Amino acid sequence: MSLAPHDGNLLLPPDPQDMIDLDADFGTRFMLFVDTEEEFDWNAPFRRNGHGVTALAGMARGQEFFAGAGVRPVYVTDYPVVDDDAAAAMMGQWVDAGTADIGAHLHPWVNPPHVEDVNAANSYVGFLSVEVEAAKLEALCQRIEQRFGRRPITYRAGRYGVGPNSARLLEEAGFRLDSSVRSRFDYGHQHGPDFRGLPQHPYWAGPGRSLVELPLSTAFIGLLRGGGEKLYQATRKMGPLPGALSRARMLGRVPLTPEGVPAHEAIAAIDALLEERVRLLNLSFHSPTLEPGHTPYVRDERDRTAFYRWWDKVLAHMAKRGVQAASLDQFLKAVPPRQAQACKAA
Repeated sequence: MSLAPHDGNLLLPPDPQDMIDLDADFGTRFMLFVDTEEEFDWNAPFRRNGHGVTALAGMARGQEFFAGAGVRPVYVTDYPVVDDDAAAAMMGQWVDAGTADIGAHLHPWVNPPHVEDVNAANSYVGFLSVEVEAAKLEALCQRIEQRFGRRPITYRAGRYGVGPNSARLLEEAGFRLDSSVRSRFDYGHQHGPDFRGLPQHPYWAGPGRSLVELPLSTAFIGLLRGGGEKLYQATRKMGPLPGALSRARMLGRVPLTPEGVPAHEAIAAIDALLEERVRLLNLSFHSPTLEPGHTPYVRDERDRTAFYRWWDKVLAHMAKRGVQAASLDQFLKAVPPRQAQACKAA
């Protein structure tokens, strides 16, 4: 019995021929994606109202810091932020100056059309009906185009919530890059996607294979890291063992983010990913973290000082390892045409 052809579904592992071998001249780089979203209570139920877009001074300070460090962030931006006049004007200046790029970030509960019930299960746009997901995606794309004069080509689903139709819809909407896959994480227990077993390297996705998937970077660190995802998942079924192994620095799972991850663990994760020959490290955080009081990660000025100290340490380590920043354009130019890559592999 023959297997059905791979349809480019982002919830499935890619075929070997869909893995992307970046141009040799690209070297090993990193990119920064900022999930640019409204401020809301992370511990409260989802709601369509009661949010704010007030962290603009913090965002401006963050952009100044990253521009000074030679980093060109990709602000994947959701509807309430792009709909805010002050936020859109500020970010438009960054785009015009060539110091930032704008992508799309979809929180379904605050993104029109408002047709679905607001609850935890419906917070993952990829698991809504295909008609609703498509309509919300198009509304966001149109609003971004109205604000910035061009449709977005980069996407990250809010809560990493891609589903079985997302890759096709993204291709049809003209996106070239998705960065929603959070490899080595499983959100199935909270109605979300399961990304276990998916790569750390970029690959072609979507039915037409015109969409590049760039997973968020996560590493296993510690003395037992050679056991990889299989060992980590096995320990998850053993009660308190995962926490004990992490505290003993035997085995831990570390995403590349300043949110809740100490700098020394992020540095160890970078080194582990370089050992895996990952050539594009994908770092991220949420925009409200740039202003104290909006997320659990930066509650006061002391936390914000620690946030920038984290970046100083991590950027210095990557410079030491020869890992330079890459812009969105630089990355996409390093992706060879799929047909040329397939011929080379053959």
